[in-house]
Amino acid sequence: MKKVTKGNYGYIRYEKKKRFLTTLLMFALPIGIYIIGYVTVKSRLNLFTVVAILGSLPACKSLVGLIMILLQKPMPGDRYEAVREAAQGLIAGYELIITAYEHTSLVEAAVVCGNQVVCFTSDQKTDPAYLEKHIRQNLSANGLTETQVKVMKELKQYLQRVQTLAQNPEKYRENLSFREDERYPGMSCEEVTYQILLALAL
Repeated sequence: MKKVTKGNYGYIRYEKKKRFLTTLLMFALPIGIYIIGYVTVKSRLNLFTVVAILGSLPACKSLVGLIMILLQKPMPGDRYEAVREAAQGLIAGYELIITAYEHTSLVEAAVVCGNQVVCFTSDQKTDPAYLEKHIRQNLSANGLTETQVKVMKELKQYLQRVQTLAQNPEKYRENLSFREDERYPGMSCEEVTYQILLALAL
């Protein structure tokens, strides 16, 4: 199973497989410990049972993560190709599961250009205004106060917006007041913005 890192296309499919196998293993260990204790002592009232119960706690946490990822639908391949082609080399992230207080949203694509962050989601439960505010607040808290965030639900309009950014990227990079972030040495404003978006995602 080839590893797919966060922000790359195919991340959701990879995480589903990975989290399933991890959860299966984490439940198998305490069950195995319990069985060994029961067979050895001929009773469930032993130290092995205590260890098995404690060992099931991280397994349950892993199960919650598995359920959360199973609820997400991967980005269709043709949609990914359309965004990638429109972005023309701009910094872009795909299949970002953005966590917020009220709702977890799947941002299928996020393109960063200068002080612009343009996101696409087909999730009908997502309120674009709320998600924009959530992302903007987190970027501002990290010193990126000039960043403008737009969340769109119409793919055609989204692709047009991304193409506009890609055609004249320097227009959006001019006069940016950006100080290098010590947490991300050597990174540009766009690269730091992208790293913060990744940090917001599961």
